[in-house]
Amino acid sequence: MERQKIIAIAGPKGGVGKSTVSANLSVALAEIGKKVIAVDFDLGGANLNVFFGIRDIKHTFDDFVTKKISGLDKTLIQTSVENLRMIHGGDIPNIADLPYNQKADLIVQLFKLDCDVAILDLGAGSSYNVVDFLYAAHKTLIVTTPEVTSILKVYGFVKSALFRWLTFHFKTRQSEGLLSLLEKARDPKKNPELKTMDDFFRSAEQIDPEAAESAKKILTTFKPTIIVNRVRTPNDAKAGDSIKALMGQYLGISSDAVIIIPEDDTVRKSIASMKPLLVQNPAAPFSLAIKQLALKLLEN
Repeated sequence: MERQKIIAIAGPKGGVGKSTVSANLSVALAEIGKKVIAVDFDLGGANLNVFFGIRDIKHTFDDFVTKKISGLDKTLIQTSVENLRMIHGGDIPNIADLPYNQKADLIVQLFKLDCDVAILDLGAGSSYNVVDFLYAAHKTLIVTTPEVTSILKVYGFVKSALFRWLTFHFKTRQSEGLLSLLEKARDPKKNPELKTMDDFFRSAEQIDPEAAESAKKILTTFKPTIIVNRVRTPNDAKAGDSIKALMGQYLGISSDAVIIIPEDDTVRKSIASMKPLLVQNPAAPFSLAIKQLALKLLEN
């Protein structure tokens, strides 16, 4: 693995276990010997510190955003796990709606951190903060559960992210024609000829071939790993395939992997005790699945 990789972990729906995965994946990578920083990017609702039993927090993102401190490195907190530090997100109201220039500054600061891997635990949903930080990452993990509502949330999340990135791209290219076409594509019921991304790009190539061609790279470079958490049955495990099919057919997005994490009652106990399950019970089914995920990420 090249030095300093940023892995963003998103959960389009709350309660899917995103922060649990983030905390334990950080531990797994640290135990392999990587220098890891777990970054609580759930701005305005940060709680990753709870998973590590950390109560004493000197500086947070709040202090960096409000310029009380000059560098993000001053927010680093050592956890009880060797090789693993974390950054607390803070709780300033409206911090979840950061101006783009402040987000850009945060991203620059992230790349300056001394680590092998930075794990970004993003907030739930598809706010601009989440989508913009996602775009800066080398790798994206999307955590969901097998329920139909969760599957649809993943699809909606990826679609929102894609439209945000394409809008930014076409604005940069000053392609008003494609911005107008993209706006129409937001409503496929009213504009069925733009139902899929393939449909959109066929029309886009007629309007601005150069901008359309360069925009296609956004689709080809974004290959999220889908993590289906709390799987109980073989049928539950098929949820990842359903998500892959939806993304491929309608958005032109392919997933590089689907990871299955079984339901494990010991997870709740570890959260209550404020210790990552990999520390408390390394042989638990959840822990073993997270270790396999860590190894797969290192392979890639």
